[in-house]
Amino acid sequence: MTAPSVRVETGPDGVALVTLDRPERHNAIDLETAERLASVWHGFRSDDGVRAVVLTGAGGRAFCTGIDRTVQVPQPSSPYSLDDPLLTIGPKANDLWKPVVAAVEGMACGGAFYLLGECEFLVASEEATFFDPHTSYGMVSAYESVFMAQRMPYGEAARLALMGTAERLGARRAYETGLASELTPPGGAVAAARRAAAVLAAQPTGAVQGTVRALWASREAVRAQALAHAPQLIALGNLPPERQAGLFASRSRDFRVR
Repeated sequence: MTAPSVRVETGPDGVALVTLDRPERHNAIDLETAERLASVWHGFRSDDGVRAVVLTGAGGRAFCTGIDRTVQVPQPSSPYSLDDPLLTIGPKANDLWKPVVAAVEGMACGGAFYLLGECEFLVASEEATFFDPHTSYGMVSAYESVFMAQRMPYGEAARLALMGTAERLGARRAYETGLASELTPPGGAVAAARRAAAVLAAQPTGAVQGTVRALWASREAVRAQALAHAPQLIALGNLPPERQAGLFASRSRDFRVR
């Protein structure tokens, strides 16, 4: 029997731990994982035993590295349409308003930002790094940039998106810019996130969920308007898939951690 790509553990304190469990692929998301995530978030909506959630990745080397490059997603010919399986992997996309705290160990890049953009806050290990490889591979960073621009100062989000694989944002800088709310020693992110989530789970859940919804509403309109442009920008700016593959195959391993 194939092991699940997403593990869920619940505790008596009302906190659920959701773990992306594809460490051999740096927790990259294939179609099965995308469907499983959507199902997990949707299930939490009616599970009164879950009042807060911690989201992390298995293995310690990566939180998530975005969509698995082996996944084939056929696209419509229209430049005004885009089929993106990552659009439904986040808690807010599945109408879940229970608080979600991300625990980031290792790399978080590209499509991982779909998840980080829909968490309430992030706890990061001192060894965590964040980067967006899209431009290096001839791809428009559209959805990812919108999510990060709502979590970071504009200049930092722009640098993250435009520098591609040449630079990684280190955990210390992520903390200084507000992307991460807490830093921990290596291996300590999940424990710290669970402590915070336990506090959230102990509060009256109606008040907590209402506050999450209010916080999200404060930026929802801008986000929706920005995301509406993404399909056309991707269709116009992306290189053909074969050229993207060529750039990926010749990618450099050199980068600077900032």
